[in-house]
Amino acid sequence: MTQRILSISGLRGVVGDGLDPEYVTRFAAALGTMAGGGTIVVSRDGRSTGPMVKHAVLSGLLATGCRILDAGIATTPTCGVLCSAHDAAGGLQITASHNPSEWNGLKPFSPEGSVFNADLGKKFVALLESGEFAWRPWDQMGTIETLDDPAGPHIQRVLRLIDVDAIRRRRPKVILDCNRGSGAVATPGFLEQLGCEVTVLGGTADGQFEHTPEPLAENLTGLCDVIRKQGADVGFAQDPDADRLAIVDNTGRYIGEELTLALCADFVLADRKGPIVVNGSTSRVTADLAEKHGCPFHRSHVGEANVVAKMKEVGAVLGGEGNGGVIEPKVGFVRDSFVSMACVLAGLASDRRTVAEWADAMPQYTIIKSKLTCPAERVGAACDALRARYSDALPTEGDGLRLDWSDRWVQVRASNTEPIIRVIAEAPGDADARRLCTEAVEIAREAVM
Repeated sequence: MTQRILSISGLRGVVGDGLDPEYVTRFAAALGTMAGGGTIVVSRDGRSTGPMVKHAVLSGLLATGCRILDAGIATTPTCGVLCSAHDAAGGLQITASHNPSEWNGLKPFSPEGSVFNADLGKKFVALLESGEFAWRPWDQMGTIETLDDPAGPHIQRVLRLIDVDAIRRRRPKVILDCNRGSGAVATPGFLEQLGCEVTVLGGTADGQFEHTPEPLAENLTGLCDVIRKQGADVGFAQDPDADRLAIVDNTGRYIGEELTLALCADFVLADRKGPIVVNGSTSRVTADLAEKHGCPFHRSHVGEANVVAKMKEVGAVLGGEGNGGVIEPKVGFVRDSFVSMACVLAGLASDRRTVAEWADAMPQYTIIKSKLTCPAERVGAACDALRARYSDALPTEGDGLRLDWSDRWVQVRASNTEPIIRVIAEAPGDADARRLCTEAVEIAREAVM
């Protein structure tokens, strides 16, 4: 086994080289045991290995006496919503997110439909590793029920957030790139309900990705071209499990994942005042927008579970990460591309600006990301060196080290899955951001050598 990554937030692995039916069944049995044989929602993205993984999951859950609600191919946020909508004991999304086709994975959910927090995740991993599963006798096996309209409860919660009629009156022209992921099942219909004229790219949920699955600029050139040719109002690109969203404006310009959260924050906070939470690696544009709208701003450690925990602590009205993941508590405590699309379209309907004009009106920063090979025991030395070099910056510790100036910042933190340091820098101009990132990498490299 060479390719299997287990953490408190779930499992990812290469099928046939770490992710095998036996281990998947054990993972599901651990979840079924922790749920006491209660109701578990199961869904998957469109990967070709999904049926194999799903059958192994069903075996583990049935053998521990669970009542399974089968949502078929559905998005990760839909799985989260179904957990709370059906008062389930938990959920399990079968997905490897933006990883390549040979990967698959398992993402467990709490009863409220959020990813496992640190305590729940540690409890689950300990149970999985102990192998002390509550196998049931032959006459106490679980059951399976197929859900007729899995996306329905999710979509209805999103529609209640916005003025649907206003969007329908504008009738925006949308190019949707599902890239043959799970978003292909329900997202086109969702946009049509909003009155959009929709062109779908990669509209079959079979996991045969038409481009590298992570929705980055270099992977979305085809979407940009289609927008220019068709004169569309906006382009939306989902990752394979549709919890993240990247945006292309009406000129065919990739405005990225960082601005997904920023546009949503600008729309939501203008009408609904309250705290907003982002992680420590997210662009400061959201902090500027919170100040603009007179709302409290908070940062959490990196990771969806950490963002959700902080949101609950401060009673946030919105949260998210700079990877295109927006979390709307009124829908569920999980990243949600449907929420992102709804907020952007509602923002366009309430303001006659184009997406390009809206994006250009945002505070302008450039964010640059790099990495450096580094053993875990040397990360502290890198942080110490950077703190000493940038003594004029405001340091924030706890998730690596973040150093802030009035208009720029740099962060160094250890990866949770690889022996590397991630270095992220942001500044008002491209040259300044690149210079800061390059300088920080060199300082860290000298410190850990």
